[in-house]
Amino acid sequence: MVRKNGLGDAAGRVGVAVVRVDAKAHKAARKAVKAAHVARRELVALTKQVDALKRQLTQSTKRLKTALN
Repeated sequence: MVRKNGLGDAAGRVGVAVVRVDAKAHKAARKAVKAAHVARRELVALTKQVDALKRQLTQSTKRLKTALN
């Protein structure tokens, strides 16, 4: 298609730039969502570990109290 003025060419270049920026933003958003999901899984795993350590500590405390009495 032949454009008769530079305004059409500029509009085409702006359109292409907008599409590129939109694609980059979408890719960055997907990466952020994936990172948040991984962080959430790690947080759940750490919470489970802390709960297990807390149970071990209470059991050790009970054993120590009975041993000292």
